[in-house]
Amino acid sequence: MQPLPIWSDKIDLHEEAPIIVPYMAEQNPARSAVIICPGGGYRMRAWHEGEPVAEWLNTLGITAFVLHYRVNPAKHLEPLADAQRAIRYVRYHAEEWGIDPDKIGLLGFSAGGHLAACAANMSDYPAYKKIDRIDSASCRPDIAILCYPVITMLEHTHEGSLTCLLGENPKHEARELLSMERHVSKDTPPSFLWHTADDQSVPVINSLLYANQLSTAQIPYELHVFQNGRHGLGLAEEEPDAAKWTGLCASWLSKQGFCKA
Repeated sequence: MQPLPIWSDKIDLHEEAPIIVPYMAEQNPARSAVIICPGGGYRMRAWHEGEPVAEWLNTLGITAFVLHYRVNPAKHLEPLADAQRAIRYVRYHAEEWGIDPDKIGLLGFSAGGHLAACAANMSDYPAYKKIDRIDSASCRPDIAILCYPVITMLEHTHEGSLTCLLGENPKHEARELLSMERHVSKDTPPSFLWHTADDQSVPVINSLLYANQLSTAQIPYELHVFQNGRHGLGLAEEEPDAAKWTGLCASWLSKQGFCKA
């Protein structure tokens, strides 16, 4: 399938038009789909956290979509609007693509992990005005996979993501709104997280803060912290220990009914 524009021409985007790039699994017995949000500090989108990850999901029998969401100079709420719209777009077209509308997940890396966490916790937050029938579909993902995610916009944030998303010297209220450890609730979907303990760009406490809130809210989750590994590993093929995340995630996806073990 060709890249698909997620917005109609009824909306003036000013910047590049967001798209999803489909990677259809040859066989998808669970009829599941995962939308991927590559990282890049809300400044760019890292290729190695997009297509290679989609191809890995295909090997599990999961259809994947790489989301090209808006980045700087775009600001909040635009990336969140793109994520909400992408989930609705896939859910709206689920039947024709052989997807179960109740098996649509989000997977994000770094700043893309922040975007995935926002979409997982802010599905009731109107990031844009509804424009067509696609927007009648729910924008809540059924699962979330967060890979070395930016979670907080407060003390332990990634400054580059903060500045690209909210600009210079943002108000405390805006930083708090986009700190996902503050927004976990009973409606947060089951989540899988992994991080490295010595991540120098996005401190591991981001994942620890989020996992603590998932535990408090009794949301099913798994958290894996590997001792070593630089930030931005993607599939982590050059880091044997952290590379185990894909196998661990595959097992977790099987538990969620997204693929067969």
